[in-house]
Amino acid sequence: MKRRPRLYFSFRSPYSWLAVHRLRQAVPDVFDRLDWYPYWDPDTRTSATLAERGAEFHYVQMSRAKHRYLLLDTKRLAEQMGLAMAWPIDVDSWWELPHLAWLWARRQGRAVQFYDALVTERWARGADICTPEVLGRAALAAGLDVAGAQAAPDDEQIREEGAGCLVTAYEDDVFGIPYLRWGRHRFWGLDRVDHFLRAWQPAAEANHIGSATDPMAGVPAGASFDTDTAGGCG
Repeated sequence: MKRRPRLYFSFRSPYSWLAVHRLRQAVPDVFDRLDWYPYWDPDTRTSATLAERGAEFHYVQMSRAKHRYLLLDTKRLAEQMGLAMAWPIDVDSWWELPHLAWLWARRQGRAVQFYDALVTERWARGADICTPEVLGRAALAAGLDVAGAQAAPDDEQIREEGAGCLVTAYEDDVFGIPYLRWGRHRFWGLDRVDHFLRAWQPAAEANHIGSATDPMAGVPAGASFDTDTAGGCG
């Protein structure tokens, strides 16, 4: 049987936020239908764990010019989707905090509520979700223990789970967010969400089991590939 689709998402990326919004419009129970993997810039401790497991972090930081474009582009896209957006200012952000806290919240059965609370803080209010204060506010809104959420990065099991998510991302060749994988099919970016939905819809999922075409079909054996950096996606 074909694996469930995997969604790699990030609280840092506005395109991830918009992609999840689009997915939820099309598939209201998408949190239950997909396997969710948080993806973030690892700190020194997580990076060391990745290295021990033979994994790396494929994402490459974007240029200043691309970042300026992203500011305008995502604002425009949010308006088209009818979403209010307040651009947050990130300064030396510690991304372990919101992403590991989300893994902790998932263990409490509050993954959806905490996701919504975090994106509200970040994209509707422009708040810094990498600070304990804002994260605690989101935890409270999601019906979670504030201290427990704030302490998630100190939990060894959560740390291991988080590193495991990034190792899986490395093995899946994830280089940018949002990124969806379903069997052999891979979809990168907000503009590929509808492509994913056309290939996979919950009501028609059974029809696709074992029938997806190989996206590498027709590529000559021994074909070479570019070896430059993939670049940032936001």
